[in-house]
Amino acid sequence: MRNNEMKRALITGITGQDGSYLAEFLLGKGYEVHGIIRRVAFEDPAHRLYRINHILKRITLHTASMESYPSLFNVIEKIKPDECYHLAAQSFVGDSFEDAFSTFNTNINGTLHVLSAIKEKSPECKIYFAATSEMFGKVKETPQNENTPFYPRSPYGITKVVGFDLIRNFRESYGLFAVSGILFNHESPRRGFEFVTRKITSSVAKIKSGQKNELRLGNLDAKRDWGFAGDYVKAMWLMLQQDEPDDFVVATNETHSVREFLEQAFGCAGLKWEDYVSIDKRFYRPAEVHLLQGDYSKGYKKLGWEPKVKFEELVRMMVESDLNL
Repeated sequence: MRNNEMKRALITGITGQDGSYLAEFLLGKGYEVHGIIRRVAFEDPAHRLYRINHILKRITLHTASMESYPSLFNVIEKIKPDECYHLAAQSFVGDSFEDAFSTFNTNINGTLHVLSAIKEKSPECKIYFAATSEMFGKVKETPQNENTPFYPRSPYGITKVVGFDLIRNFRESYGLFAVSGILFNHESPRRGFEFVTRKITSSVAKIKSGQKNELRLGNLDAKRDWGFAGDYVKAMWLMLQQDEPDDFVVATNETHSVREFLEQAFGCAGLKWEDYVSIDKRFYRPAEVHLLQGDYSKGYKKLGWEPKVKFEELVRMMVESDLNL
């Protein structure tokens, strides 16, 4: 880090759920925060920058594309960050089945481009990569930890396994401080509407207000380890404050079904989910991931990290936010 200067962080995917919480967290730590966005975001700021509107005057945004190595190279050469949080990805599993080509191009090439540019222009920079529990897919053991074998069941999961291997390869081959956070499902009022949790909570709000009378979903028996995104960004930061680079699972060590999420969400609004929810086979995945549950004990031991927000509190937070909207 430059002498007598605040730490400089670069966040790819700063306009997303995690990027917005992370930017707030780093500003609170006194960082100079930079973010990468697509040029189209400037043309439609109300839609694309709404999660970071309240901090726009405190951060610096740069236009670049994950698919363009020169654009990323130029940004990293200009900023020379102390820490880089690579969060940008096509992260919706359903879309990865519909458009595997774009998912592979954005997620794999984007990670390679970021790593390569940092290796060339800012080799002292510490790099965090947003890995995912979807890499475990058809799980070999429960709960899953840092040593559980990967068995991805979606194009998205496959791209993240490749990214995980790229991080490890650059760490071992070039000595970069590069780590992966294997984050299990993490939600918040800022979650995208396409994800099942936000689809449920926003539908509860619309049903309660009379704007909607039905919610169509796929597999209600799928079980996930759901935590709060605001908790998880602290784990990202802690990984880059260690003396040696290492990979960590970030989770709650609890699992709940989509059906349980429905019960909690509709219950918060005084409704019975059975009166409004119907099953639509179109929302089933071609290859289902039935059970994810993360063991975060390594992170607790080495990072001192643990989740704060419990499942019921998370669901209530999301429902109340959507009711207010």
